[in-house]
Amino acid sequence: MLPNFSYVRPNTLAEAVKQLAAPGAKLHAGGTDLVGCLRDRVFEAQKVVSLSRLNDLRGIGEEGGGLRIGALTTIAEVARHPVVNQKYAALAKAAAAVASPQLRNQGTIGGNLCQRPRCWYFRGDFHCARKGGDTCYAMQGENQYHAIFGASTCLAVHPSDTATALVALGARVNVTGPRGSRTVPLESFFVLPEQDMTKENVLEPGEILTEVLVPAPPADFVSTYRKVRARGSWDFALASLAVALSFKQGKVETARMALGAAALTPWRAKDAEKLLVGSKVDPKTIGLAAAAAVKGAAPLEHNGYKVAMFRGLVEEVLEGLAPAPAKKAGDSPES
Repeated sequence: MLPNFSYVRPNTLAEAVKQLAAPGAKLHAGGTDLVGCLRDRVFEAQKVVSLSRLNDLRGIGEEGGGLRIGALTTIAEVARHPVVNQKYAALAKAAAAVASPQLRNQGTIGGNLCQRPRCWYFRGDFHCARKGGDTCYAMQGENQYHAIFGASTCLAVHPSDTATALVALGARVNVTGPRGSRTVPLESFFVLPEQDMTKENVLEPGEILTEVLVPAPPADFVSTYRKVRARGSWDFALASLAVALSFKQGKVETARMALGAAALTPWRAKDAEKLLVGSKVDPKTIGLAAAAAVKGAAPLEHNGYKVAMFRGLVEEVLEGLAPAPAKKAGDSPES
């Protein structure tokens, strides 16, 4: 049963910011996470501020060679958009992997980036560290789905598929609040527990994520997203991987790699990226990159399988992104 709260539908972004700055106010976009959090008493709300009338926050358009995605654009719209599929395969695949068709039609890109962790202790009847307690129950409890990187006082992982892909694509987000607007690199938008235990992103009271900005892809660019889950129909990731590469003369010129369900933020595999740049994507390089991607992992009692799973994901994805060898003169079409 949902708690009692007031419900407002502002007509302008400025009015929404003002309403959201009130104590106890929560934002409503698609509502697919908000309703569950209110029902499960993850947090309380005295007021719910709906963005449903702010049509300026909807839609996908090309700007300066890159992409602008309004925060109220649904996940389904992102997944099927022709430009997203043509230029940003990682984002298209990540959006298509979110939840179920019904939830993709309801949920928004902004909400997907800002959703709360899915840890069963945080979502359950436990006064855990993230809810103001002094214990992360996953440390000694059921932790098979929890973090292997960046874990300290909270072992939850970030549940967003699109966040992992967008970090690999170098996206930024625009945010508007009581003190005006600002642009934040998406990688810096998310915060680890050691930075702030009370929240998962840098949004301040009254601030609203209004749009996602994806830069223009460089020449000879490829990207993809791969997700492993317990149920093939729909589920949150056990492990996921987004990779974005550009090539020059057969070698990697730029590389970005983000691991999902590995930490409370999409986790950049920077050692693997450095190893790839300047190299050909051959079996030796792939093996070294896979090992580098899990360097520093600190698995828990029940989630050690994630280390091998991420290594396998990196190997599989890089093999799929490797340029086909150039054909020699005289080769038949079938060779």
